[in-house]
Amino acid sequence: MKSRKTMLLIFLLMAFAYLAVGCGGSETPPPPTNTPEPTVAPTPTTPPQPAVEPTEAAMPTTPPQADANTGQQHGQEHGQGHGQGHGQGQQGNMGQGMGGPGEGMRERHQAPIPAEYQGLTNPVPADEASLARGEQIYAEQCATCHGDGGMGDGPAGEALDPAPAPIAHSSQMLSDSYLFWRINEGGAQFGTAMLPYKDTLSEQEIWDVINYIRALGAGDVQPRQNVGGQAMDPAAEAQKHAEMLATGVEQGIITQEEADIFTEVHDKLNQYKETHMDEIRSFMGNPEEMQQYMLDAMVKAGEITQEQADAFVDIHDRLVEAGIMQ
Repeated sequence: MKSRKTMLLIFLLMAFAYLAVGCGGSETPPPPTNTPEPTVAPTPTTPPQPAVEPTEAAMPTTPPQADANTGQQHGQEHGQGHGQGHGQGQQGNMGQGMGGPGEGMRERHQAPIPAEYQGLTNPVPADEASLARGEQIYAEQCATCHGDGGMGDGPAGEALDPAPAPIAHSSQMLSDSYLFWRINEGGAQFGTAMLPYKDTLSEQEIWDVINYIRALGAGDVQPRQNVGGQAMDPAAEAQKHAEMLATGVEQGIITQEEADIFTEVHDKLNQYKETHMDEIRSFMGNPEEMQQYMLDAMVKAGEITQEQADAFVDIHDRLVEAGIMQ
């Protein structure tokens, strides 16, 4: 009986020990230290976008500020691309450097002709051959700024300030020596961008061009259709003249009575010019001196009075100073 109790006690102790081991009595040994850590695959994400090359649409849309000389530079480059075009000066008398409002215009009209140019007269007859040569040269060298008809409305002139002059019109009242000087030397003397042509054209070619632009102004030839521009129209010029005087009256620069005096003397000056063209072309002075010469001759001939001549000069000066006369 005792032996059975002893065996039962041993059996219970063994069972208890077995349960203790099975319920956590020992732990799983750690992995060897030289075993690499397992690499965990990253969670998939949206792939990065590829770099985008800059395009015109991504560039700033606000243009840079234009340089103050952009218009002039454009006009020069455009003119050179069409044969060294003449240049700027709508409000003057022979392209850029030969016109401009106010003091600019006065400076050019009063500038003395250099000694080497004084007394020059055109040795080339304005015959068909000369006009044909002049037409070709004008188309290549001048039309891009001054327009096909020489009225200052060529395509390159749109970017110029002041714009090219109506040389077909103004050349009618400028001497041979003055025109040759201004074309030969350009406008540097007056701070304008008209190019000098003494290294581009021969003397005969310059005289041919002078013959041609005068023929344009006189209506003796019709402009070649090249780059665009209007022909000389006396009726249109008369209308512009009337509008100029009306502006002067409206602004109080002159009175209506003075406008009437100016118109009367101006018309007589044009008549004198037409009947004394050879005399005008050989004149050795500048435009202002030529105007005074013609007025004095008209007074002497009894065509106008001295009072009318003096009034004309005074009105002329006031309109120029106000920037109205162009």
